[in-house]
Amino acid sequence: MINTLTCGFIGLGLIGGSIAKAIRHHLPDARLIAYDIHTESLNLAVKEQVIDQICPAVDDSFENCDYIFLCAPVSRNAENLLALKPHLSPDTILTDVGSVKTGIHKQIEELQLQKQFIGGHPMAGSERFGYQNANASLLENAYYILTPSAEAPAEKVETYRALVESIGAIPLILSYGEHDYVTAAISHLPHVIAASLVNLVKSSDSEDGVMKMIAAGGFKDITRIASSSPEMWQQICLTNADNISKLLRAYIQYLRTIADDIDKHKKDTLYRFFDTARNYRESFISAPSGPIKAEYVFTVDIADKPGAIAAIASLLAMHDVSIKNIGINHNRELAEGTLRIEFYSQDTLSRAMEIMTEHGYKIHTH
Repeated sequence: MINTLTCGFIGLGLIGGSIAKAIRHHLPDARLIAYDIHTESLNLAVKEQVIDQICPAVDDSFENCDYIFLCAPVSRNAENLLALKPHLSPDTILTDVGSVKTGIHKQIEELQLQKQFIGGHPMAGSERFGYQNANASLLENAYYILTPSAEAPAEKVETYRALVESIGAIPLILSYGEHDYVTAAISHLPHVIAASLVNLVKSSDSEDGVMKMIAAGGFKDITRIASSSPEMWQQICLTNADNISKLLRAYIQYLRTIADDIDKHKKDTLYRFFDTARNYRESFISAPSGPIKAEYVFTVDIADKPGAIAAIASLLAMHDVSIKNIGINHNRELAEGTLRIEFYSQDTLSRAMEIMTEHGYKIHTH
């Protein structure tokens, strides 16, 4: 089946494009077809040899697909499903990639497509969006939650689970109700909080923008996701409103309690607050199945002159040390350096630190 696998994509943005690229990378013989209202995305996907065929509409082009991925904005699902239903083969596995599952499952029930629907949600993303930012590696070692309809045959669920695993992601099966509550807590609420923090600083800043100017380190880390698509997060808040609101109100009460503890200078309580959070978060990193994977990172001071970054990259390359990611910190905070370098393993990190220390670079670990 793998050699003749045919996958259709309705919508080819960041997530749809990343899934298509991952399938193309891991299953190069698969046939991939796609429809998107943005023709420039489709043309780029063909040019990159990711997509084999551009579909002019949601029509009979999709009738021979093994999988059809609904990757357009959630608000378009209803009309896309109606257009797709007359052309669906009974053997097709129909799925989506939305981060809220209740709505799509209800639509599937109304259209009586439960036997071939398995909801999907790759727990991966970026503050960037659009096909131009899609990357096969986005799914590597990311949890990919499956929410099968109750009537979906077990063998179809297992086939989809195997496909997810084959493209480097980690499949996890949940009910759609459990999925929506869990993601409200660990994905949706953090985006609301991040946006709130940014807006708080914006409204509290002075006319000359001192807060904005010196914002760095921790503030940038905790608010990075506030740069995500406003349209997408508007839709998420509207479609998972009950869960997000319930958790947000609990969080607001938590903040009130902490504010009261700060006002009353409750030294021991404040220590326990930070210590409990630190220990619990570190347990995410140390657990093999935890949601936060260990990072192998250091920062290094570099001279502010042309070629400084290239010199470091060349030095590591000469010693066969592979860099996973590299980025510039534009200001120094808490004695950290200005270049952040991430590696694939602890052994590679240790080797890189040894090499750079020997060549006179000042290393900072986190």
